[in-house]
Amino acid sequence: MQDLVALTFKEKQFQKLLEPEISLMGFELIRLRFSGNAKKTLQIMAERPNGTMTVGDCTDLSHALSPLLDVEDTISEEYSLEISSPGIDRPLTKLEHFEQWVGYKAKVELNQPMDGQRRFKGIIQSTKGSTIILDMISELLHVQFSQIAKASLVMSEKLLNRHQEQRILSD
Repeated sequence: MQDLVALTFKEKQFQKLLEPEISLMGFELIRLRFSGNAKKTLQIMAERPNGTMTVGDCTDLSHALSPLLDVEDTISEEYSLEISSPGIDRPLTKLEHFEQWVGYKAKVELNQPMDGQRRFKGIIQSTKGSTIILDMISELLHVQFSQIAKASLVMSEKLLNRHQEQRILSD
């Protein structure tokens, strides 16, 4: 099944090169973006299975991935490597992310409009196969994962509380 980790051909090349090393180090690659005109930036979002990511983890990943990028010579121009956690209002780039965050508010942008609208907000109610069901108070939205261009969690008290609990458990 397709995911939203890397979108462009170039980003998918980076994903293929870097994801095995990221996984080997015990992290999940959440999102990878390559952007910029004059000065390129390769942005990598990753986290541990328990949802944590420390500054030390970012440094370790940077030290492990930089040589891979240099050896493969995948970027011919000058660039910055930026490694971070996905943050509290994290992107949802895989179907499993929607499963993990059932009960939390998300915003979803579709590739094509549905009933004249591309952007939706609602509580992730469930997933069935590759269908995500969002509770939008007045109605349920059933959307195929393949129809999603971009999605992320929406900041809420419930989300902040879960983040605090994760930090306490990881300390």
